[in-house]
Amino acid sequence: MEIEIWSDVVCPWCAIGYARFVKALERFEHSDSVNLRFRSFELDPSAPPIRPVSMEQHLSRKYGTSLEEARRSIDHICSVAAEDGVVMNFETFNAGNTFDAHRLLHLGWQSGRQQQLKAELLRRIFTDGLAVGDNKALTQVALDVGLEPTEVREVLDSDRYSDDVREDEARAQSLGITGVPYFLIDQRFAIPGAQSTERFAQALSVAWERSINSGSEQR
Repeated sequence: MEIEIWSDVVCPWCAIGYARFVKALERFEHSDSVNLRFRSFELDPSAPPIRPVSMEQHLSRKYGTSLEEARRSIDHICSVAAEDGVVMNFETFNAGNTFDAHRLLHLGWQSGRQQQLKAELLRRIFTDGLAVGDNKALTQVALDVGLEPTEVREVLDSDRYSDDVREDEARAQSLGITGVPYFLIDQRFAIPGAQSTERFAQALSVAWERSINSGSEQR
């Protein structure tokens, strides 16, 4: 079973959705047959390497709300995240451009460590305040999950995997994806948003049964 997840590493609902999906996958009796791959999606391709404003200010400006309303929104996200075991600390959150992080995730895929890199990026960005637009910080995360130092430097010092990021985003557009996270099973079954663990578990079971039935019909 092929599962693709379009998401961004600075998207809190992507972190929450992935945590819920992992729980559902742990329950899934055919999890050993799942091939999971992350696809690139930039929430703000024009973002500077480091955003010079707080999350509250950013949300306030983006959605035209007051700072108080932005704080309530952040508190709600943190509360929901905590229920799923995701620690979010927006006081130290350092959002910025995620293009290089996505390029490293493509390297992670080629190296067989994409899931480890994704999980570690989410943890360090939302819990530890890692600055996603700082290549030195990105390099350290990549090395910590076992990527080769020479390859990491080569990627960040060049435009390697840039086309792969753009291809993921172009495919997202062709699929009509306008928000993330977005889960696609076997290129047929779409699950948009940070659904509940139960909803993910149900979707996995249904997709598996339909895949088996489809295979039987073809034979």
